[in-house]
Amino acid sequence: MNKPSMQIGLGIALGAGIGAAVAVALGTGGFWLAVGIAIGVAIGAAMSRNKSKTKILSTND
Repeated sequence: MNKPSMQIGLGIALGAGIGAAVAVALGTGGFWLAVGIAIGVAIGAAMSRNKSKTKILSTND
């Protein structure tokens, strides 16, 4: 996963899965799915940010 868009997509998929599981478990509607997707976007963005920071540091050695 070298591209940030792939990492964000993975985060969205992960968050949507978690949100859907919580929604089914609690019997609520799309609210938890939306929360899961929002968390997934944040996770994906953080993953891509961490990857770019480590990449910059490793090339400056």
